[in-house]
Amino acid sequence: MNQPAAGPHLSDRQRLHWLRLIRTPNVGPASFRDLINRFGSAETAIEMLPEIMMAGGASRLVKVPSVAEAEAEMQAARQCGARFVALGEPDYPQILKRMDHPPPLLAVRGTGAIFSLPPVAIVGARNASLAGIKMARTLAAELGRNGYAVVSGLARGIDTAAHQGSLDTGTVGVLAGGLDRPYPPENIGLCDEIAERGAVVSEMPFGWEPRAQDFPRRNRIVAGLVLGLVVVEAAKRSGSLISARLAGDMGRLVFAVPGSPLDPRAAGTNGLLKDGATLVTEVGDILEALAPLVGGQSYVAASMEEPPDFSATPPPADSDRARVIEALGPVPVEVDELIRHTGLHPAQIFMILLELDLAGRLERHSGGRVSLVDPDV
Repeated sequence: MNQPAAGPHLSDRQRLHWLRLIRTPNVGPASFRDLINRFGSAETAIEMLPEIMMAGGASRLVKVPSVAEAEAEMQAARQCGARFVALGEPDYPQILKRMDHPPPLLAVRGTGAIFSLPPVAIVGARNASLAGIKMARTLAAELGRNGYAVVSGLARGIDTAAHQGSLDTGTVGVLAGGLDRPYPPENIGLCDEIAERGAVVSEMPFGWEPRAQDFPRRNRIVAGLVLGLVVVEAAKRSGSLISARLAGDMGRLVFAVPGSPLDPRAAGTNGLLKDGATLVTEVGDILEALAPLVGGQSYVAASMEEPPDFSATPPPADSDRARVIEALGPVPVEVDELIRHTGLHPAQIFMILLELDLAGRLERHSGGRVSLVDPDV
């Protein structure tokens, strides 16, 4: 069940250095990809990190995980019955490639075959009502019988019901912590069951205890993994609404189950409906909306934008860096707008943004926008 699919794979050495690079502070999915595009390999990128960070104005250099530390995490994955799947490998979820800055490495426990099914997320309140739990379980079971994989976040309430309803047909659990740190603890057994017939995934390090700020990051993966996201009960301020917003930003379909105006757990879902989400009272509402996407196989037709050719242009000068920093500020701007304003070659802009990112001075936003963390630095 844990055997990787046939196709191109990283070598053990490459995977080790990929893990070291993505576990380095200040290196996120976007800067990881730019580093690989610029230097051709994670190993070379790691060697160049100090120079790039200093060019970006870093006040101190970050610590890159050692080979021994990366090997220890890979051993922890093997002991957990998991493996690291790299972006571009056959087992990597194809639809996840369509999100902005997909995780370069995904820890997967279970079978990669589950990712060949068209995926739908079901999320909602942790303190769900019995009616909400029944609805989530019913929708999940019927989606499974119609050939869909059900994705959720293994939280209490609606998430748990969605996983339980689709255990026999295939479900994917996304964790906010490491794969060896399922949360909440009462779902450890459910996590094991999911891994036997579906998959449990995480982008976080093994041994990582989930913190409050890790759950929106988990929600981003949930939204990125699916064609559509169904919200069953959600308060006005909830993680489920974050998932719905992220799904909408990624071009995924957003569905909501209506509820009583007197129940605070329905305030979020009713608000989604007012904002244009597709109303769901039965599974047919979901199937009808998704049919054109599944029929066109668009969920596997993932395309990656062409990276900038760093080798075709001279490296940026200090004056170029100054122009970009002057143009940036706390308000997010599109990279294309930055290129037009400065007149610099796109590859030079991407290199400067990479330097600032690795120095901890750049914040990346949805839609390819960026802002300066501290313009006065």
